Amino acid sequence: MMVRRAILPLAAIAAVALVTTPGASAADLGVRGNLFPIIEVDLLDLIAAKLRAAKASGRIDALNQAFAKRATASVERPAAVPGLTPTREPRSWLFDPTFTVPHDYADQNGRVFAHAGDRINPLLRMPGFDRVMVFIDGDDAAQVAYALAALHRYGAARTRLILVRGSPVELMRREKTPVFFDQLGQLTDKFRLAQTPAIIMREGDRLRISEVRP
Repeated sequence: MMVRRAILPLAAIAAVALVTTPGASAADLGVRGNLFPIIEVDLLDLIAAKLRAAKASGRIDALNQAFAKRATASVERPAAVPGLTPTREPRSWLFDPTFTVPHDYADQNGRVFAHAGDRINPLLRMPGFDRVMVFIDGDDAAQVAYALAALHRYGAARTRLILVRGSPVELMRREKTPVFFDQLGQLTDKFRLAQTPAIIMREGDRLRISEVRP
C-alpha cells in the first residue's frame, strides 16, 4: 500500500516549531507610549447629558427663546426676493401657461386623464379663472397704495396681493385683507418678473403680465 506523506510548507513548519518547542517564549519588548482603556459612549446618552446640563444652567430656555424669536421674525418678515427693482421702464407681455405632461396621470379609479407628452393649457380647462395677482415691495408706500387700489378695483375675491419684500403679516393686520409672500421667488422666477409693481391677469388663453409704475 502506498502511503502519501503530507509535505508542509517551510513557513508552516517554522510556525509549528515555534509553538511546540519546549522552552520557547516571546521576548518582552516593553511599553511604548501611554495605554488607555477603550470606552464607548452612547451618542444619545451624550446628547441627553448635554441637554440636562444646558437645562440646569438655564441655557436651554435661552436657546428656545432665541429659536422662537428667529422663527417669528422669519414669518413676520421673510427673506426678500433678490434681483427685483422698482419699475423704471414699464413693459407688458403675454405668458403662455401651456406645459407638457411628464407622465400619465390617473384618477382613483385608474382612468388616465392626462397622458405623457400631452400639451395642456390650464386656462382652457378653467374657463371661470379670473384671478388678479399683484406683486409689490411691501416696504414701498407707493407700491402698497397701488396694490390696495387694485384690490378695490378688481375686488377682494379676485385679487391676490403678493409681497416680494416687507412684512405680509403687518400689512394683513393693518388692511384686514389676506396678503401672500413669494417665498424663494418661485412665482417671480416663473413669470420672469424683474420690476415691481407687477400685475398679472387673464387675457384669453394667456396671462397678461405688466410691470408698471405705481
